[in-house]
Amino acid sequence: MAQLQAILKYQETDAKLYKLERELAGCEERKEYMKYKKFLETAPEKLDSLEVKAATLKAEAAELTKKYEQMEETLQYFDNVDELLTSGADISFYQKKAQSKVEQLRKFKADLTALIASIKETDSEYKKLKKQVIAAQNQYKEAAEKYKAVKASKDGEMKEIEKELSLIVKEVPERMLEVYQMKRKERVFPVVGEIVGTRCPFCSMEPPLAARNKLTGGGTIECDNCHRIIFSKE
Repeated sequence: MAQLQAILKYQETDAKLYKLERELAGCEERKEYMKYKKFLETAPEKLDSLEVKAATLKAEAAELTKKYEQMEETLQYFDNVDELLTSGADISFYQKKAQSKVEQLRKFKADLTALIASIKETDSEYKKLKKQVIAAQNQYKEAAEKYKAVKASKDGEMKEIEKELSLIVKEVPERMLEVYQMKRKERVFPVVGEIVGTRCPFCSMEPPLAARNKLTGGGTIECDNCHRIIFSKE
């Protein structure tokens, strides 16, 4: 029971530290700071992606322009169709051939127009993102300073609590503290609580009878549902 008293005393003091940590985590200054931080962390990858996209589109446009020019040269061949006809050539063959080339040329032109539009859109998106990055860098500095000030305002109080915990922790068994801190990192808090009747004090789930029998004599169990530590004073 002395071990339970020690971890409960530790948890009671730790609750004050946990409260301050939650206040910091939920403050508007931190939200603003994290918003710009995340944006600046992902922006370089987005800029690189846009550069690659633009380069790919330009390469496709260059290749399509080449094909377009070649097709125009091919159509020049049909300028001499009158001479071919006088030599007895089949006019329907040349008409179909010319029509096919014209249709291909139109498609090349339409595809090229679409590619140029995509290039312009990508370039515009890149420039816009670049401006946003420059603006965010300044805003990030301001947000970081504001968040730093909020942290500093709570720093003294948090250090006092940590000092208290460093004294209490000497009474807590090593294994029990290890389990407690592991769950604490997973944002499970409070970690330890007394069973209420036959139910978990945190989530109200009822542990199996075999598990509850382990609570006698100062034993503890872990709730299968919320994974907190349960004890009984009986």
